Amino acid sequence: MKSILSLLLLFFCGLSYSQTTISGIVTDENSQPIPGANVIIVGTSTGTVTDFDGNYFLTVSQEPPFTLRASNIGFSTETQEITANNQTVNFILKEGTSLDEVVISASRTPERIFESPVTVERFGLKEIKNTASADFYNGLENLKGVDVNTNSLTFNSINTRGFATFANTRFMQLVDGMDNSTPALNFPIGNLVGMIETDVQSVELLPGAASALYGANAFNGILFMRSKSPFDVQGISGYYKQGITSQDAAGDNTYRDLGVRIAHKFSDKFAAKVNFGWLKGTDWYATNYQGKPGTGDTRASIGYDGYNIYGDEVATNIRAASGGLGIIPDVVVSRTGYEERDLTDYNAESVKADWGLYYRPWANDFEIAYVGKVGTGSTIYQGSNRYSIDNFFQEQHKLELRNNNFFLRGYMVADKAGDSYDMTVTGIQINRAWKSDEQWFKDYITAFGGATTIGGATEDEAHVIARAAAEEGRFEPGSPGFKNAFNKSINDPNLVTGSKFQDESKYYHADANYNFSHLWDVVEVQAGGSYRRYELNSSGTIYTDYDGTIPYSEFGIYTQLQKQFDLNESLELKLTGSARYDKSEFFDGFVSPRVSAGLTINRNHNVRASVQTGFRNPTTQDLFIGLDAGPYVLVGSAPDNLDRYSRDYDISAAGQIAFGQPASINQTGGAAYSNSYSRKSVENFAASSNPADLVIGNPDIVQPEQVTSMEVGYRGKLNLLTVDLSMYYNKYKDFISTEYVISPLYGVAGDNGLSLGALANGDYQVYQAYTNSDIAVQSYGAAIGLGMKVFNGFDLDGSYTFAKEDFDQDANPDFRTGFNTPEHKVKLSFGHTEIVKNLGFNVAWKWSDNYTWQASFGDGEIPSFHSMDAQINYTVPKIKSVFKVGASNVLGEEYFTAIGTGNIGSIYYVSWTLNNL
Repeated sequence: MKSILSLLLLFFCGLSYSQTTISGIVTDENSQPIPGANVIIVGTSTGTVTDFDGNYFLTVSQEPPFTLRASNIGFSTETQEITANNQTVNFILKEGTSLDEVVISASRTPERIFESPVTVERFGLKEIKNTASADFYNGLENLKGVDVNTNSLTFNSINTRGFATFANTRFMQLVDGMDNSTPALNFPIGNLVGMIETDVQSVELLPGAASALYGANAFNGILFMRSKSPFDVQGISGYYKQGITSQDAAGDNTYRDLGVRIAHKFSDKFAAKVNFGWLKGTDWYATNYQGKPGTGDTRASIGYDGYNIYGDEVATNIRAASGGLGIIPDVVVSRTGYEERDLTDYNAESVKADWGLYYRPWANDFEIAYVGKVGTGSTIYQGSNRYSIDNFFQEQHKLELRNNNFFLRGYMVADKAGDSYDMTVTGIQINRAWKSDEQWFKDYITAFGGATTIGGATEDEAHVIARAAAEEGRFEPGSPGFKNAFNKSINDPNLVTGSKFQDESKYYHADANYNFSHLWDVVEVQAGGSYRRYELNSSGTIYTDYDGTIPYSEFGIYTQLQKQFDLNESLELKLTGSARYDKSEFFDGFVSPRVSAGLTINRNHNVRASVQTGFRNPTTQDLFIGLDAGPYVLVGSAPDNLDRYSRDYDISAAGQIAFGQPASINQTGGAAYSNSYSRKSVENFAASSNPADLVIGNPDIVQPEQVTSMEVGYRGKLNLLTVDLSMYYNKYKDFISTEYVISPLYGVAGDNGLSLGALANGDYQVYQAYTNSDIAVQSYGAAIGLGMKVFNGFDLDGSYTFAKEDFDQDANPDFRTGFNTPEHKVKLSFGHTEIVKNLGFNVAWKWSDNYTWQASFGDGEIPSFHSMDAQINYTVPKIKSVFKVGASNVLGEEYFTAIGTGNIGSIYYVSWTLNNL
């Protein structure tokens, strides 16, 4: 027994002697603590991070001597030798510039921004703390070259280098490697199902094509959000923001934002974390009552169709509806609609949670992780119509294996539409619940005829009398009849009678990457690939999936080679080449190559150049949509989709009498692509009555789009000034967009006979068809960012962005590229992290030139605007807290970024952030 006890004693003594403890503090050059700094044993993944006061404490099994390294984003990296147990080691890190920060996205390998082969922007912990925007995601708008289109209070769409709507299918957004685009809509939905502020480690953004490494959807840019590892950052942290939103139309309303992060490292092998976020406010009221082009400027116009008025999309030529009576004028009359504010409560809410389990079986860098994310809430989405997204739900689940050299991950993304509905269609259905379109126009025609023949009224007076007669007894907003019709419509998924849309779509994705650089020194080689399978399931309310899900898949493989040459003491050359092959089951495969070179001169100047090609497959909407939006039908051009969409149309009395047509005719979506006129030519024909003005539409079915992108850039450190300049030129082939075409319900386009009668009688259907342009589409631009320390420690930063589209719109009136980007943008910021002890501030100002907005909901001019955000923060180290008072659009000058959205007002808030390292 004594022998056993002696052996145990020796064993535990051996354990105790094998433990090495190091402690200390990490500070900057002003002796200020640096929280969240990484302290790691060189050559291992063993380490820790500093607490809120900059202190660290590390116990390891490794015996001295070994090297300890301290680092933090925006600071230099320092090392010190550990020679004894219980050693106190303090680090002083020198503050670097934004160009010294490390990014991963540009080459899928860590490198300084300064040496990146392509343009890259970064938003880290310092920027999150200093942002004056209401949340970190909105703060991304201050990055150089970034456009943010505000869809609603909780849904902002990020884009770079033009060509985007809110359905931004050209831009990819990854959260810890997972694409968080919604399966049904096939594009990112902002940060609705994303990250909470205290879990953000960094945000990186690559403008322009990135298909060579990231595949088809990374066509116009890609946003990477990385979260904090529970192995590195432990404890409970969180924030709470309380304030108001202020808008002329909506008044002042309460705004709340809450986030909590809990993380714990149970051992060197196992760690876990959980996050929860909740935001609630009142959305920006949309009150643009201007009439759409060609429908009249004011609500008194007989054919008025206002942007944020719904139900007035239903219109007809009253002479044709009367059977061709000569006493009835040959004009288009629309029904009276309802304001958007009558059809939604403007509740803006986001509830999201995520959790992760992380296992390192050998206590080194090899990690097995499971991550789950869920999100729900309410917002406004603007596509072809305006949609109230209510109680939507999205979930993601990921399993990943990774170490410093490889990753293998698979994840699933699924969504549910909840109680979402189309507000445009809702207005139409409420009108029809009260009185059918046929009866309403019959009453209008009867009253108009009586007013002119019996009452002697002028034509203008007769229109007023006729509308009043047709409107008698109409459901007024708030009345029992209105409420009943509203509730019936938003709960009915049959778009013939209701406006609810359903969706339970999902996709499965797998991707892998291996970096072979640890095996040899000659050249760094990476290889990888991805696979995705979609399952569309909207029950026929969005897509033509009436009889079951629509599955399809795509895959890609890629490789990259990178080599750095030390030409002499002052010159370093980095060459990078990559290529990716992608294949969708509907289209031929495509290879996307990229080559780049970066020359570093005297370690303070870097010149870079790159040429790459990118491509994107048509989206799920381009292929499979079959949606009656009211004024037109959206029909995707996948070959098996064209005839799957069909509808019965009532034929006018004139069509039945004069042309012997039946009372109703069935037409499929294929008519848009095989029997149609361009909409613009039909408008010209209506004005001139000259058949020669008609142009056959019949667009080709959609094919993949390609881009060739060339870029040059310079990064430099000029004493106190840092410079980051880039210039690019993009040339597109088979540019994907939409064309409006009009298909006659009888006759053949170009027959100069029966089809002309169909057009004259209003017996036609307007379609939005998805196709490619055979016309040259090009764009070019430049951006420059400047930053420097002034007045003994103040940060002064600014950027200018130029973007220009080269496309002849006048020569191609039916083809709309949707560039949707101002030609000039200027952004400035000024602040100090610690103007006096623990007190910091930041002011950010931006200005946008006017630009043209083109989208399926509406086209128009966006006036130039400017806005200013400001914040002041105070750190209380004793309670590990930062208090902030801030405001976005503090000047209160409302503006909008798209036709049909609400004016963007101001947000005033106070926040408390606790223990955010």
